[in-house]
Parts: sequence; C-alpha cells; structure tokens
Amino acid sequence: MSYELVSSKTILEQIEELPQKYKKQIDKKIDLIKQNPFRFKPIHSKTYSHVFRVRLSIEGKETRLIYIILGSKIILVCLLDRTKGYKDLENYLAKIK
Repeated sequence: MSYELVSSKTILEQIEELPQKYKKQIDKKIDLIKQNPFRFKPIHSKTYSHVFRVRLSIEGKETRLIYIILGSKIILVCLLDRTKGYKDLENYLAKIK
C-alpha cells in the first residue's frame, strides 16, 4: 500500500528551529517510516488507534517523533521531549483533523 506523508504545522515549526544535523537525522527516520510505517513502536492514545513513536536523541535529550496512520495517510504530529512523558500527546493529537 502506498501512503501519503503529511506534516502538521506543529512539527514543521519544531523541525525548523533545529540545527541541520538533527534535521538530517529526522529525514532518515521519515524515510524509514515511508518504507514501512508499522516498523516503529505503537503507543496508546485515547483519540487514535494507530499512533507510533520513533526514538531520537536531539541535543542530548530523549525525543520522540510522533506520527499517526489514518487510512492512506501518515501524519507527522510532533516532537515530544521524553522527560515530560507523554502527557502533552493528547493535546498535540487534538490539533489533527
């Protein structure tokens, strides 16, 4: 199945602020997501059933790239700082329509 990749406004703003080194790291992970969106760990959400996370290390912090699969779309939602847990996750997911 072929998927269309869509980025939320939130993640575009978050990535824009990062140094080029980390942008390349994120691009590599996005390429892996395109190849097989189910390869990364699923996480629980109250809003969506197919929510996944990709582990990243950005500026020495454990960070997660969060994405959801809706039909034939892969929506890149946000970058979450892992030290805060996933408590902001539902807020970011609520912005997706």
